Amino acid sequence: MIYRYLFIILIFFQFSCNEATTETGVISNNAMVVTAREEASKIGVEILKKGGNAFDAMVATELALAVAYPYAGNIGGGGFMVFRKNDGEVGSLDYREKAPIGATRDMYLDKNNNVIEGLSTVGGLAVGVPGTIAGVFEVYEKYGTLKIEEIFQPVIDLALKGVVVTKKQEARLKQYYSEINNKKTFWNGSENVQYDKSSLWKKVWNEKDTIKYTALAKTLKRIMSNGKKEFYEGKTASELVKFVQKNGGIITLEDLKSYQPKWRKPVIFEYDDLKIISMAPPSSGGICLEQIMKMINPFDLQKYGHNNVDYIKLLVEAERRAYADRSFYLGDPDFNEIPYKKITSDEYLSTRMKDFSFSTPTLSKDLNPGKINITESNETTHYSIVDQFGNSVSVTTTLNAAYGSKLYSDELGFFLNNEMDDFSSKPGVPNMYGLVGSEINQIEPGKRMLSSMTPTIVEKNNDLYMVLGTPGGSTIITSVLQTILNVHEFKMTMQQAVNAPRFHHQWLPDVILFETTGFDKKITDKVAADGYKTHFDSSRITSKVEGILILNDGKIEGGADKRGDDTAVGF
Repeated sequence: MIYRYLFIILIFFQFSCNEATTETGVISNNAMVVTAREEASKIGVEILKKGGNAFDAMVATELALAVAYPYAGNIGGGGFMVFRKNDGEVGSLDYREKAPIGATRDMYLDKNNNVIEGLSTVGGLAVGVPGTIAGVFEVYEKYGTLKIEEIFQPVIDLALKGVVVTKKQEARLKQYYSEINNKKTFWNGSENVQYDKSSLWKKVWNEKDTIKYTALAKTLKRIMSNGKKEFYEGKTASELVKFVQKNGGIITLEDLKSYQPKWRKPVIFEYDDLKIISMAPPSSGGICLEQIMKMINPFDLQKYGHNNVDYIKLLVEAERRAYADRSFYLGDPDFNEIPYKKITSDEYLSTRMKDFSFSTPTLSKDLNPGKINITESNETTHYSIVDQFGNSVSVTTTLNAAYGSKLYSDELGFFLNNEMDDFSSKPGVPNMYGLVGSEINQIEPGKRMLSSMTPTIVEKNNDLYMVLGTPGGSTIITSVLQTILNVHEFKMTMQQAVNAPRFHHQWLPDVILFETTGFDKKITDKVAADGYKTHFDSSRITSKVEGILILNDGKIEGGADKRGDDTAVGF
């Protein structure tokens, strides 16, 4: 009898230990906001507690990230939003930046037709026409419910109060300090080109310091009072144009005044019993995600095992083919016809995988885009929101590179993007992230540059199931893919799915990128032995997934990526 009791106690102890070690995110009963910074998540939830909906919270969260996370959060950049209302209605908004009216195809080439290094990445000529303020007002005017002052004021208060520097933020600020303050390259800040004590970005900031954004607070107050016209036609517009042109840029008041965001039909497809709703071009995210998931759908992923040899091979080969197609077929749909139905058809994708073998890798040099012939930043940011009414938004926004073009206006209080590098400066030549572009993504006036941003919402049995997305440039698509599979195929919690180690392949260069920790060396050695080139570098897989999962009991789990200062806040 005593052995029987001891056995029961042992089983109970093991069960308790397993429960204790299960990674779960923040659990709430009503609503959830997950962002790259705690301050932004709290402001989003504050808006919801006031009775606002997910769209009100979207506006406040977007602006709060411009204050708390200037590395990528912005009002000088752009982004994409995918939404699902509580009645099942879905849609998406494109507020991606545009090429200025004065842009030309060869604007980054020298007289010998070679790309001039740095011209599309640093300084005024790298700046695309910003879309963020137009985007948030477009959302607010169509779906917002609170007064605009109720949404803006908490963000303004945050800017005036200041944001405490984290350890990770300190490292970023010091890493890019010399670039931001490089007077030999461009003019930055006030009229005094020499040292200016008023500039935020001429001081070396340390962990636990508080940065107050007084100039940005003034800009936000003007926008709150005057609406989006302030940014595109008012004093802010005039100062912005003056600043960009002083630094060699070509953006004009006409560029700003003519900017309009666009509502677009999202990419929608099925995988098993899931319905995936993601972003359409000029984002490549949704179409590439659909291609990859349809190519792997006939295979039994659970049999292969999570991050095991055959699982890695299968995903790599599907990714390789999707990214090859991306480089040739995808761009701004307002300028090019996108063969969406053709390249996502079962017949086409079956043909693409016809030569796939678990025993022999496909060489990217032998793999052309499918017969019917990439560009992107790592330093983006994403946030996911589910409100108490059942509405949800998934938003990815960016300046492109870290702190964008490195242009910070002391007068206006924000950084400007360097999104022009997301065009193909010269077809066939990789951009700063190694992605290769083609004619379809060449520079044209008023055109939106191709993106990998993949804000995504997932339904299961016609109900809201997941809301997720991530920064990470070309690794965005593969990180969203693996997070969905982690939950759906391998029954992980959202926090486990977000934290799990990730790998990436993008056709060119022909190498599998692995994060430096979390993978079984025996498995990665076997993959390499079977003919795949492998590289371990966490700095090149910069995705930080912000995910929300609706649990079986109706509660909400927020998974914030452990790789950053990311935070989930619910109520």
